[in-house]
Amino acid sequence: MPSQPLAGRVAVVTGGTGGIGAAICMALAQAGAAVAIGYNSASEKAEAMLGELPGDGHMALRMPVTDSAALKDAIAAVDKRHARLDLLVNSAGITHFVPHGDLDALDDALISRILDVNVRGVIASVRAAVPLMRRGEGGVIVNISSIAGVTAMGSNIVYCASKAAVDNLTKSLARALAPDIRVVSVSPGLVDTEFVRGLDQSWRDEQAGRTPLRQRGAG
Repeated sequence: MPSQPLAGRVAVVTGGTGGIGAAICMALAQAGAAVAIGYNSASEKAEAMLGELPGDGHMALRMPVTDSAALKDAIAAVDKRHARLDLLVNSAGITHFVPHGDLDALDDALISRILDVNVRGVIASVRAAVPLMRRGEGGVIVNISSIAGVTAMGSNIVYCASKAAVDNLTKSLARALAPDIRVVSVSPGLVDTEFVRGLDQSWRDEQAGRTPLRQRGAG
């Protein structure tokens, strides 16, 4: 039988129906965790995923990260079913392809939307989850950032800035929540998810060409 180091643990994944989020949900379930799949509007996909995850105790919860009340309700549902929370993965995020030199196309509404979801959403999710995590043995928060936060190369300049903010925020949260809750970030390169496959082909090829293996990560 494969090892299940997370047996008996409970995990919440925001953006759980996205390409990276769905893969995280599967990996956590395979490791033995009961997984709450957080979604914004993809309720049907989240429900379908429940039947694909190994193990039991899984849930599909509406978790729009820009809605603090909805996040609080979702965590309350986890509390009611499991009475614990050990792991929060902040995988929810958005972007839109805009060439870095085209500042006019990067309008105020898009800037606000990206920062609301990618930065404020992390804070809101952590704020909602921490009380339940602290009632137990503490836990771990994983923020899904991006290499774009370091390289300043990505789908648009505000997306890059938002991920740099997530990296900085992770350090601040790690200090604020220590020692019972650890906070770390993971920065993938370009992963060939369904969303990425819908972006500009020439940009995708350029990004792949910048990697040592000249290819994107498998989605």
